[in-house]
Amino acid sequence: MLRYALIFFVIAIVAALLGFGGFAGAAAGIAKILFYIFLVLLVISLVSGLFRRA
Repeated sequence: MLRYALIFFVIAIVAALLGFGGFAGAAAGIAKILFYIFLVLLVISLVSGLFRRA
């Protein structure tokens, strides 16, 4: 999941450098959403790992 977020982030940077504003914004939005989903899943897995050990 984090890999896809990084891929869309790189696509957004390249598109912004080339002047494709709309496409860069869309790719950046997708990267942001995937990154937040990754963070939520990370927190859930950390919390569940702590409860399993206890």
